[in-house]
Amino acid sequence: MMRFGQTGAPRPPIRLLQRFVRGAIVTLSLGLAGAAAASDCPVSAEYGDPTRAYPHGVLGDDIEYRSLTLIAGDGRKTTVTLSDDRVFEDIRPRLADLDGDSCAEVITVESQFQTGAQLSVYNGRGEKIAATPHIGQRNRWLAPIGAADLDGDGKIEIAYIDRPHLAKILRVWRFDGGMLTQIASAKGLTNHRIGWDYIEGGIRDCGTGPELITASGDWRHVQATRLKPTPASTALGPYSAEAIARALRCE
Repeated sequence: MMRFGQTGAPRPPIRLLQRFVRGAIVTLSLGLAGAAAASDCPVSAEYGDPTRAYPHGVLGDDIEYRSLTLIAGDGRKTTVTLSDDRVFEDIRPRLADLDGDSCAEVITVESQFQTGAQLSVYNGRGEKIAATPHIGQRNRWLAPIGAADLDGDGKIEIAYIDRPHLAKILRVWRFDGGMLTQIASAKGLTNHRIGWDYIEGGIRDCGTGPELITASGDWRHVQATRLKPTPASTALGPYSAEAIARALRCE
């Protein structure tokens, strides 16, 4: 099952390193060895060109990124630079094979200065091939959970929390035919607090199918959410960071 898991994001040099480095290289480990040599198949990605042009600070500081660099299996690099009114407001780029062609796409969070965040997908040539609508207002953000075939139809879905500090809405988008289509939503879930330089939770499969692991909107419980086909959440127990980690380990 294709998925990206729990993410973390200290922003060097401002913080000590823990979990994943925000903006650092993320290497693909999705069993795509056969595609790694293809010049248009990225095997890693990184954000660059830090900027303070969009001082939202939701991830603990006012640094965001202007560029995205894709590194192919042959070492060739492709860099995408956003327009002056956009930044990558994100922990790290995420690689996943969304269309089943054994070549990864890159999932990012972009923010436009007036209309806020959107989830965007780039191909290995650095082309933006799909995106969700912007949230619609400056300083409004979304926090990705993961990508997997969440409903067993053979297509990959991408899940995120829309405004994890305000609206706390789970949104699930199917990637099909090069397009993102929203197929489900549910209120009352979150995975991020203002100022955290990481995102909690992710996707697990404990042998009975994929589940989205988040916190409840009031931060009282760890929640496991399945698509049945509409989202159905089960409280796994009281919330704590360790409880989230145990849930992801199927403990």
